[in-house]
Amino acid sequence: MADNSFGSLFRFTTFGESHGPAIGCVVDGCPPGLTLSETDLQADLDRRKPGQSRFTTQRREADEVRILSGVFEGRTTGTPIGLLIENTDQRSKDYGEIANSFRPGHADYTYWAKYGFRDYRGGGRSSARETAMRVAAGGVARQVLTQHPALKDLPPIRIRAAVTQIGPHGINRENWDWDQVDQNPFFGPDAEAAATWADYLDGIRKDGLSAGAIIECVAENVPAGLGQPIYGKLDAELASAMMSINAAKGVEIGAGFASAALDGVQNADEIFLDEKGRPEFASNNAGGILGGISSGQDVVVRVAIKPTSSILTPRATVNRFGESTDIVTKGRHDPCVGIRGVPVAEAMMAIVLADQLLRHLGQCGPDAFTRPWDQR
Repeated sequence: MADNSFGSLFRFTTFGESHGPAIGCVVDGCPPGLTLSETDLQADLDRRKPGQSRFTTQRREADEVRILSGVFEGRTTGTPIGLLIENTDQRSKDYGEIANSFRPGHADYTYWAKYGFRDYRGGGRSSARETAMRVAAGGVARQVLTQHPALKDLPPIRIRAAVTQIGPHGINRENWDWDQVDQNPFFGPDAEAAATWADYLDGIRKDGLSAGAIIECVAENVPAGLGQPIYGKLDAELASAMMSINAAKGVEIGAGFASAALDGVQNADEIFLDEKGRPEFASNNAGGILGGISSGQDVVVRVAIKPTSSILTPRATVNRFGESTDIVTKGRHDPCVGIRGVPVAEAMMAIVLADQLLRHLGQCGPDAFTRPWDQR
């Protein structure tokens, strides 16, 4: 397994399994001199950690992160930042029945087909437990986006995500209220939809089933210019980042798949000049990215998360001995893994933007954002 890293100039590498002693990551490429502490990383980890409501797995993990290296006297040194979270609530006995059988819809079979050996406890390396380290690395990326001197005279970049659909039940976008996101256990921006989701997931849980979800992630105040024209496109790297999240099965930018139903007039985001003579867009079908480069509008990404395959309903499968059998997954599992995917999507957005920021400044110079837009 060689591909355990993500990013170019700002890069992180994760390690560890769901039921191993710990999970961790190494963040490389962080600029020196930024203030950074465990507290800066813990808030988002607390949002992702399990066991906080009846709608998530009841596994209890504190997810307390430790900074092992790369920070001295509260500031980054420019050297690799080592981060570690200990696993404290493993219950491996729940997985004894799947040691030799493959869960339909899970990576059990493909891991076996690839490696001929697998850690079946909690899914091993394929478990979403790994995403805790993405959130920790994303916390470092947020500090880059907040503290980098090249951005000091610009409005602060703000990254937020919300669940917009669980199962067949979507939000009413007219009810969108960011303040609602932290007021319900679903990270939902629509209070009415959240009430519907509670009833729906209660039924899903009682029936031993699971549900999918859609997450929408928005980055505000992203300056124009981030991204490369061809192979390092901002939208391509965001798509790669989001698709790397466990259970992700689809990604769209801006209007996404709906843009296929529009004509050229409807899809084109017209450009005007605001009262200060700066470009202003009449709409945002492009999701803040044109030709692979940020336009200065909100960057908007949506991710479709499939239902978890760990369910109590018997499903037909085969085992590693070539025999047909049925399988039931016992233990503690999220009825909807998309809920805890919200801080993960935010983290991956932050990581991509931090990486693209450093690459942009390296190519276009430290004054890339201070030159007048019409003289660049």
